Amino acid sequence: MNQPEHSDHAQETGNGQPGGTGSPVDSPVSEADAGRLHEARQRVLSELGKIIVGQEHVIDEILICLFSRGHVLLEGVPGLAKTLMISTLAKTLDLSFSRIQFTPDLMPADVTGTEIIEEDRASGHRELRFMPGPLFANIVLADEINRTPPKTQASLLEAMQERQVTAGRERHMLDDPFFVLATQNPIEQEGTYPLPEAQQDRFMFKIFVDYPSFDEEFEVARRTTGTVTGTAEPVLTGEEILRLQHLVRQVPVSDHVIRYALSLVRQTRVGSEGVPDFVDDLVGWGAGPRAVQFMILGGKARALLQGRHHVQVEDIQALAPPVLRHRMVVNFAAESEGITSDDVIKRIIEATPTTEDELSRDARFQKIFAT
Repeated sequence: MNQPEHSDHAQETGNGQPGGTGSPVDSPVSEADAGRLHEARQRVLSELGKIIVGQEHVIDEILICLFSRGHVLLEGVPGLAKTLMISTLAKTLDLSFSRIQFTPDLMPADVTGTEIIEEDRASGHRELRFMPGPLFANIVLADEINRTPPKTQASLLEAMQERQVTAGRERHMLDDPFFVLATQNPIEQEGTYPLPEAQQDRFMFKIFVDYPSFDEEFEVARRTTGTVTGTAEPVLTGEEILRLQHLVRQVPVSDHVIRYALSLVRQTRVGSEGVPDFVDDLVGWGAGPRAVQFMILGGKARALLQGRHHVQVEDIQALAPPVLRHRMVVNFAAESEGITSDDVIKRIIEATPTTEDELSRDARFQKIFAT
């Protein structure tokens, strides 16, 4: 089974109390611990607010991925400050930042680095030395990732999954924390190379960046056409981020919340027992186990960011769209009717009981749990 990074911790999910109530056990995360991540979120938002107007939901989902050790795929039209948002985030987190502009002629070695022959002037001896590429940074922006061929896109796979780069016979470990944010443009698809499903599955979230509201765009115009410019200050170090990532793993999650997440994901799998008829009619391919893992990890991070120390069903519902939208492929019938994966996800959530009793007694979900 595919596992997200640090798979040796993938079972740290907590259990329900005896009797099947699904209530969280006594939390290993204290109120003070929960407050640390909530406070960190407020500090980051405050600094980003000096440069970025609005987009709070996008920033929140990026932070959830960051503290869950995941990676993000951002999709939005040009001019929505995606690059500025990511570079500013790197400054507020006091992390090294690298931007890679993906183009059709970009080669894998341009991303990962390459071996060069270096001569020792004293001895005349020659040896191979690895020259690290722009991938060796804490935060890597893969700008317009769909404008480069799959061969170069795949150069990110090992780094995203294993947090290492193999060059020749040598493995080179990447620094922690390591976070990839890729962007792609939903328009101008001529000359682009859609990301393969296996590549998309490595991204924890696919986040849509939408147009700002009228008031937000008014503020953007006012700020960017004057002489005063804001400056973001670092509020978190790499060591603090690693501690907060470890804290996220300790958040308990009840058996009921795990079953609920599983119910959502398993309903995307066409032809399986208990799957709604509209899924069989509209979906070509469903999400794999990595979706469940990321949904639960993201729920833990979201709970802490909101000052809670346990995961609720509402956390899973909120994260289902960014986790599932790029892992579930709608078929031609859905596309011809203008139905998107988000539309299907919304219907799945509406068709899934939220309480433990309703979920366990529903005949359709009994079939899902029995498969």
